[in-house]
Amino acid sequence: MSTVRRFDHVGITVADLGAMTAFFVGLGFEVEGERMFMEGEFLDTVIGIPDSRTQIVMLRPPDGGTRLELSTFVRPDHQPGSPSAMATELGLRNVAFEVDDLQAAIDRLAADGYGLVGGIGEYEQLWRMAYVRGPEGIIVSLAERIG
Repeated sequence: MSTVRRFDHVGITVADLGAMTAFFVGLGFEVEGERMFMEGEFLDTVIGIPDSRTQIVMLRPPDGGTRLELSTFVRPDHQPGSPSAMATELGLRNVAFEVDDLQAAIDRLAADGYGLVGGIGEYEQLWRMAYVRGPEGIIVSLAERIG
């Protein structure tokens, strides 16, 4: 019997909640509910950091699938990651999304100052894919089904 029932969300800790929210809304995500603060015994117990306080926003993709939880810590201060991490660095490598038009998505993100990590690749005449480096160095994988 499987332990997991469903894939609920991916959580990403960020420094600038507003900028990251705007980035993902620009990709087509919708804010679900209101931004909210979390603190107290529940949070301290789950994350193992006493007297912590965080603000979170939940984002829902257009298809209603797996959500993104963006959080920023009010206390303690967040610990910076590497904003130029490459795909070989251990940890969360990227978040990936299927798009209708890869070039249009890249152009829209470029207009906001976000660039490609490498180039646009094609896999077996089935997919076109590119990595885009977003706010705070996050790598977003965008893929367009072509076959």
